Amino acid sequence: MRGLTPIERDAVDTAGATPMLAQVEAWAAVNSGTRNLAGLATMAGLLGDAFASLPGEITLVEPTPVDNVGADGVVSAIEHGKHLHLVVRPAAPVRMLFTGHMDTVYPVDHAFQSLQWLDDGRLNGPGVADMKGGLAVMLAALRAVDASPLAARIGYDVVINSDEETGSFSSAALLARAAHGKVAALTYEPALADGTLAGARGGTGNFSIIVHGRSAHAGRNPEDGRNALVAAADIAVRLSKVRGPRLAVNPARIEGGGPNNVVPELAILRINFRPATLDDIARAQSHIDSAVAMVAAEHDVRIEVHGSFNRPPKPIDDGAARLFDLVKASGADLGLDIAWKATGGVCDGNNIAAAGVPVVDTMGVRGGAIHSTDEFMIPDSLAERAALSAVTILRIAEGRL
Repeated sequence: MRGLTPIERDAVDTAGATPMLAQVEAWAAVNSGTRNLAGLATMAGLLGDAFASLPGEITLVEPTPVDNVGADGVVSAIEHGKHLHLVVRPAAPVRMLFTGHMDTVYPVDHAFQSLQWLDDGRLNGPGVADMKGGLAVMLAALRAVDASPLAARIGYDVVINSDEETGSFSSAALLARAAHGKVAALTYEPALADGTLAGARGGTGNFSIIVHGRSAHAGRNPEDGRNALVAAADIAVRLSKVRGPRLAVNPARIEGGGPNNVVPELAILRINFRPATLDDIARAQSHIDSAVAMVAAEHDVRIEVHGSFNRPPKPIDDGAARLFDLVKASGADLGLDIAWKATGGVCDGNNIAAAGVPVVDTMGVRGGAIHSTDEFMIPDSLAERAALSAVTILRIAEGRL
């Protein structure tokens, strides 16, 4: 740590003294699956108490209404948990955004509910890496920064949403507002086990395409029917043909149909797109519009399209490259070799980059096997990553970005 200033050394010591492991164990013991509203409320309370150690005002923000297409084709609202929003020194000359999520992919009735220590010293448990470990790292780093002589120079927003794992539909507007006017952002998704960060990310779009046909007897008068299932399959086949290196297309499910002797009058195609660039989003949207129009005409059916490209691609532009370089240099002065690579996954970093703010979105713990019962966190990375964040933030406060 020869390249650190005395202020940075003090911040590293302060961050490392935070009881992060105990926080992770307590938080991971609470099931906070995205649809577990009671668990999310408990988690929001625990996080509110923990982040109250920082100066500023904490609010629990009501989720933006989100529609869902059911298996019966009915569009209805989905309930979400509240989102935590902390604002600290909004008039400071340098302002940043820090984001994380309190939800996990494990519902309240999932078998994976407890923590265990593995023989190699890793901690296995639901959400330990993704991202309750990351939340502990974020809090430790911010507490260290606020204890430093540079605290007055930097103001920030913290957003911890309750729906990141399902696309951040009810928190996207909050994220966009919080990103406004910020010089940079850090998000606390887990790094890979070896410490590698996510660099460029593709985008994503999820769609539910409802096809309304006409029922008829499959034997007596099938010509009077309009087979919604066949029409939905036709859309799936047409769209799957446009996939390529820069646009992944995954028709994931078709719901609908019924007895073998009835022409199905309703079908719902669930389909995901992964565009590499904004141009690929425009191309994908054009293909959707074209396929829907042609199938509606050829099959004489009515079609509704629900969904959007909710997370645009996140390229490494000049601003992001400078931020990554600063993180790398901060890591080098801590004895860490920081590298990054492109990934096909998406997260709230996509939303933040779309708002024009440079972001590094894997500043959390080192871990792996996320979204599975093998999920693990490397405990030694708590202090390591908190130090990396604290030094990076202090250098941004000094204007070194």
